[in-house]
Amino acid sequence: MTKALQLARSFYLDGHDVYLVETHKYWLSGHRFSRAVQGFFTVPVPEKEPEAYCQALVDIAKEKNIDLFVPVSSPIASYYDSLAKKALEPYCESIHLDPEQTAILDDKYAFCSKAREFGLSAPKVFRITDPQQILDFDFASDSSKYIVKSIPYDSVLRLDLTRLPFPEMAEYLESLPISESKPWVMQEFIRGQEYCFHATARKGKIRLHCCSQSSPFQVNYEQVDNPAIYQWVETFIQKMNLTGQVCFDMIQTDDGTVYPIECNPRLHSAITMFHDHPGVANAYLTDGEPGEIAIAPLPDSKPTYWTYHELWRLLNIRSLKELNAWWQKISKGTDAILTPNDPLPFLMLHNWQIPLLLLDNLRRLQGWVKIDFNIGKLVEIGGD
Repeated sequence: MTKALQLARSFYLDGHDVYLVETHKYWLSGHRFSRAVQGFFTVPVPEKEPEAYCQALVDIAKEKNIDLFVPVSSPIASYYDSLAKKALEPYCESIHLDPEQTAILDDKYAFCSKAREFGLSAPKVFRITDPQQILDFDFASDSSKYIVKSIPYDSVLRLDLTRLPFPEMAEYLESLPISESKPWVMQEFIRGQEYCFHATARKGKIRLHCCSQSSPFQVNYEQVDNPAIYQWVETFIQKMNLTGQVCFDMIQTDDGTVYPIECNPRLHSAITMFHDHPGVANAYLTDGEPGEIAIAPLPDSKPTYWTYHELWRLLNIRSLKELNAWWQKISKGTDAILTPNDPLPFLMLHNWQIPLLLLDNLRRLQGWVKIDFNIGKLVEIGGD
């Protein structure tokens, strides 16, 4: 993932030795060729072999005298990285949440309920284990619209924002894999501007943060200062006394109220906006002095994009207005991977990593939904 490369570069430029770890499937990672990476290891898939995964990290920590573990988790792996944090405690510090905290934040129902418990604004939310619960819901006496989302991460269905109720709702709900073992939430649909907000925290205090307007397929990041969102997140992190990396999907209504849509207890790709900030490593490594202000992307820092995604968008432009908007984005931004003093990750991701993943899927006759150059993966139904 690009966000792992960004952290590696930030720590390297501050004088630290950085070791990159991936699961065996991604041994071909283009980022292993970065000048910022001192060494590269592959480990078992955490959700399939959690004990072996934790032990592999412990072995690396012992072998290389690691001081700090900074997980750049896939959605499924966040909880297992919390277990790894416990296993690593005798050997090194981890910038990650405890297992109990991760379980709450990764659960869209539990997260919104916790926010309400703290007196923070949050949408109405209901835990769903059977489609009949929604069919029996009294929409007539509730003027709100709702959307349904899987609590376990689903790389494809997470983009479905169908609003309820509607006449053919029963057929639609039956098509969704809702069950006791795969619970969903029915969440109030909030109208407004959507943002993604990332925070790195230590002992309940934000040390680093960034905020960007959001979209369903997020591959562009430009810093936006939003005090209302910052205050909401600051209160939540302080009350939960979090140490780790957390990202929030937020919506701000016309009256300025902010609502959390969900929280992901892991690093966000918005961290790429710190590509030219010299203070990232210090924010991760120290608690900060009393009254010290958390760092944000530099005021003149260029927004980030991914060139290959933008080339695909260029091919789909249908008007001069769209072309001008595209060019403005490219001309004032910078590629999140390509840097003049570290070009190999860009070359190897696009000419080695992705082609080999495509060839492997073709060999196995396995389809894919799309190529995501940002996370270096083929997005697959039921994938990671």
